[in-house]
Amino acid sequence: MSGIRWVLHVDLDQFIAAVEVLRRPELAGKPIIVGGRGDPTERAVVSTASYEARAFGVGSGMPLRIAARKVPDAVILPVDQEAYLAASETVMATLRAQPGATVQVLGWDEAFVGTETENPEAYARQVQAAVLERTQLHCSVGIGDTLVRAKVATGFGKPAGVFRLTAANWLDVMGSRPTKDLWGVGTKVSGRLAKLGINTVAELAASDPQDLVPEFGPRMGPWYAELGRGDGASVVDDTPWVARGHSRETTFQRDLTEPAQVDDAVRELTAHVLEDVVAEGRPVIGLTLKVRYAPFFTKTHARKIPETFDRNEILARALDLAAAIEAGRPIRLLGLRAEMAMPDDARKGHTPTRGGW
Repeated sequence: MSGIRWVLHVDLDQFIAAVEVLRRPELAGKPIIVGGRGDPTERAVVSTASYEARAFGVGSGMPLRIAARKVPDAVILPVDQEAYLAASETVMATLRAQPGATVQVLGWDEAFVGTETENPEAYARQVQAAVLERTQLHCSVGIGDTLVRAKVATGFGKPAGVFRLTAANWLDVMGSRPTKDLWGVGTKVSGRLAKLGINTVAELAASDPQDLVPEFGPRMGPWYAELGRGDGASVVDDTPWVARGHSRETTFQRDLTEPAQVDDAVRELTAHVLEDVVAEGRPVIGLTLKVRYAPFFTKTHARKIPETFDRNEILARALDLAAAIEAGRPIRLLGLRAEMAMPDDARKGHTPTRGGW
């Protein structure tokens, strides 16, 4: 391949729901909700929803019982991670087989593809056709001259389309949009930007990066200004992704109300997380405890710790975090994340919410 270097962002359309339809063709065109064990009477959240279900306002992270109320006729299915992982691996292998492709996997259902071509739209259509032929799954492709622009472009191509965003049309397309439409800028960050008088992408793009430092710090302030311009890395990095941490969480069918129950749950979570960490062979350097109080208020408690492989030390630090839980307040979910030391050759800045692009 020869020509201009481009970044393509390939995003599988309604991936989990689409995999379920492949297994059960009779579900095509029906509202499908996937979450938990497929039982809306249990406490669980939506993992994904088909476009037909999304039309009723169902989205990822929504409590399953609420989703079921919104779409009484929906087909509700349990999560089958092994099936989704197998489908994902086939898709990624298909992407790597494309001419001149460098592939950077972002998750089950998305990846960046770097290539040199004179006609990126034709290449994108070629990618879509290859994925469809191999897996029967549709994907959308964003084309950009940076990773950020390619990622944002995909949203304009959905479903099963192609869209190009470059420095030439970035502000024409994105300028008048709210900052929360940017990749890596959520509701909270956009609210903080609004307090600084920055409401649109164009206003963020025109901002002085140093003016953002008092609010966001010396690293993230300039990075948000860079996001507003759609700038950043333009080279796809196929260095194998290395997990920064491992986490587990449990939604309790009945609220935890006693300290002994919380203690037992934290011990069990820690044991499961440590199983994953031991397999990595890297020391733990930080812990985050996630607490969701009834009815649905979530708080996190985090702490850096000295590098350690000591299971008893890690458990003790996890229990220290649990001491911050509000006594007597019913708890519906607990989660624990262990952050590990990263190897020297690990990919840097692999997620936009952490910067580095």
